[in-house]
Parts: sequence; C-alpha cells; structure tokens
Amino acid sequence: MDSTTTTVAVDPRHVAYAHIVYGLHALTILMGLFSAKLVAAEFVFSLPALVAVVMNYARRPQVRGTWLDSHFRWQIRSFWIALIAIVILRLVFIPLSWILIGIPFLWLGHGLLGIWAIYRVARGWLALREGRILPSGGL
Repeated sequence: MDSTTTTVAVDPRHVAYAHIVYGLHALTILMGLFSAKLVAAEFVFSLPALVAVVMNYARRPQVRGTWLDSHFRWQIRSFWIALIAIVILRLVFIPLSWILIGIPFLWLGHGLLGIWAIYRVARGWLALREGRILPSGGL
C-alpha cells in the first residue's frame, strides 16, 4: 500500500461503479477493434470514453483515501495520457504525411497506443476484480 491509501472500508457500490467505468473503456476498445476506426482514437474520442472519464471525476471524491482511489487515478491518467499522445502524434506526423513519410509512423503510433490502452484496461480491471491497488506512478 502506498502512503496515500488507507484501509478505509470501501462501499461495494463504488466497486461496482469502477467496474462500469472499466466496462465503458473496454467497450471503446471493442468499438475500435471491430470498426474501421482506431482503438486509440475510440479510447479517447468516443461517447463511452467521454462518459467514463466524466463518471471518474464525478465519483472520485467519494473514494479518496481508499484502495479504489488508485483505480480512479489509473483510469483518469489512461484517458489523459492517450489524449496527449494522440495530439503529439498528429502534430508531428500529419505534417510529414504531406511527403508520405509520416503516414506509416502515424499508423504505427496509433497501433502502439491502442495496444497500450488494451493493456491499461486489462491490468486495471483484473486488479479491481482481485481487490488490488494499482501503482501510482508510471505509464
């Protein structure tokens, strides 16, 4: 347990709520896998993704000081890191696509970011199911 987490009892409704948010993130990944869209773009720009991040911010104060806070932080950071990565990818490689150099790197970047999003959702959801705290640092 890290220093910001206590052993305060967790309301089972908040655990169910966190499962719903992971489910929304998983839905965005499925939408990206089974459509012509990219997983990374769906993870950030789709309606379920936006609903999930709003739900995280809305309920986060109620879980502060519990082990669930690590899951809410994990979910929120996953969203923002993915958004920032997409913006950087597009700012760097879309201008280079005019000379065809940027297109493969843009696709590669989106693909790697999609794999990273799948990892974040899977690792977080499994830890939630097992009642484990997620690390506070790192990607």
